[in-house]
Amino acid sequence: MSKNSAVIIFTLLSLVFINAASGEEEFVYNSKGKRDPFIPLVTPDGRFLKLDKEEQTQGGLMIEGIIYDKQGVSYAIVNGEVVKIGDRVADYQVLKIEDQKIIFIKEGEPIEVEIKKEEP
Repeated sequence: MSKNSAVIIFTLLSLVFINAASGEEEFVYNSKGKRDPFIPLVTPDGRFLKLDKEEQTQGGLMIEGIIYDKQGVSYAIVNGEVVKIGDRVADYQVLKIEDQKIIFIKEGEPIEVEIKKEEP
């Protein structure tokens, strides 16, 4: 065995043992139900990808956020639109905005939709 071959074999074995001894685990990204930011939104040919799963609640209403003011005007983001009491979203009218839910009305029937809480 030549001296160069011995050095190469020694170097390779050293690298294998160093990697095994370090005990590092491969990192796995936990998106917690959100879109993985490492996945591109556009394909190589220029098409947009829709990766997020739209979670719909009763009647197709999804509350994305609430700005609650107990003594003033409260706002909410429902299906991507900013709304206040009296505004319409699809076939529903906003009847009341509370800190954790919105009460809508459709055809005289009230519907309560709670904001989705993020998982820890």
